Parts: sequence; structure tokens; C-alpha cells
Amino acid sequence: MTQPIEQIVRRKLSDEVFDRLERLITSGELQPGDEMPSERVLMERFGVGRPAIREAMQSLASKGLVSISHGERARVLKLTAQSILRQVDLTAKIMLAQSNDTLEHLKNARIFFERGMAREAAQRASKADIVDLKSIIQRQRNSLGDADRFINADMEFHTRIAQISGNPIFVAVSEAMLAWLKEYHTDMLIWTGKEKFTLVEHEEILTRLEEHDVDGSETAILKHLERSRALYGK
Repeated sequence: MTQPIEQIVRRKLSDEVFDRLERLITSGELQPGDEMPSERVLMERFGVGRPAIREAMQSLASKGLVSISHGERARVLKLTAQSILRQVDLTAKIMLAQSNDTLEHLKNARIFFERGMAREAAQRASKADIVDLKSIIQRQRNSLGDADRFINADMEFHTRIAQISGNPIFVAVSEAMLAWLKEYHTDMLIWTGKEKFTLVEHEEILTRLEEHDVDGSETAILKHLERSRALYGK
């Protein structure tokens, strides 16, 4: 019986360089904030040309592992939940644009997530947290008539609630979902007066949080998100 042919795929030099540079970072030999070795040093160390080094460095940058600034050495970045999720930002937006079902799934995920955040915030909110949320609502009120500023304040309000948890992953997830929904959500402002409903609902959420009303906070944010979800989409 003839054995199937198992082809050996030749890897590009830049892929090999990428693997070695990645190991320098993941092993801890290079720490966040450290400069990467110069191109010349890396060329000598790995025995490859400048194009392979530059291509590998660009791959590291695209994955959020290093930052590259013109005229300066690449520098190792500290990985955070935010930086990791930003790597899929464009892909997520393309996926949402191509599928109504995916957009609906994301809306549902956001509601599920924010109900939990509201309950957590109601238990943990400090006076400083409440002051910050009041300030955001005031900025949002001052932004009436300016869709971009109003939506940015809206996103800040919801992300600030997530911050009360003290969990940076919750904050990163909140920021990511809101960023992915932003282009669909902005359409809600086309209808005159809808933004005023948002302000009233934000005030209700804030009142419940300030009273440490766990069930009331969840109910208020659920009512808010269920109303607004019908106003954005494709």
C-alpha cells in the first residue's frame, strides 16, 4: 500500500526569526519597556539579512508584542487585556458587517455582560465612583446635538461601570464590545429625542447604583439596553 506523501513545508527565514524573538520576550529575557536589540545585532546573532529581521519585527508589532517608532528602536510592550483584544478589532468589525446573526449575538452578549456588571457595581460602588458617573452624564448632556461626543460619553459611562469591579479583563471586554458596536449604535441619534431617553435611563441606573440596589441596578440597565438595541443594527 502506497504511503501518503507528507510534504515538508519550507518556512520563511522571517518566520524563524519571529519565533526566536518571541521566545526572547515570553521567556522573560526581554521585559516590557526594554529595547529590542538593533537590526545589526540580530542579523549577526541569527545569521540572516535585514529584510528577514524587519519582517519578523513587523509581525511582532502586529501581534501587539512590540511598538515600532520611526528613528527609534522597537520596544517590548506590556501585554494587557486591552492590547490583546485590540488585535482582533478589525477582524471583529468585518465579521459583524458580514453577518446579521453575529451582530445579534454580540448585542445579546453585551446585555448578559452588563447585567452582571451592574450587579457588581451596585455592591462595590464608592462615593468617588458615583461622582465620576455623574460627571460623565453631565458631559453627555452637554453633548446633545453632537452625535460623536454623545456616543463617546455613552461608552465611557458603561465602561466606567465595568471599572467599579476592579477587574481589568471586565473593562477590556466592555471597551471592546462597545467599540465593535459603535458604528451601528450611532444611528440611534437620527431620531430626535431618543438621546434624551438615554440620559433619563442613565440617571435611573446611577440612582440605583448609588443606593446599592443590586436588583434595581440590573433591572435599570436591562431596560436601557433592551430599548436601545432596537435602534441600532443593519
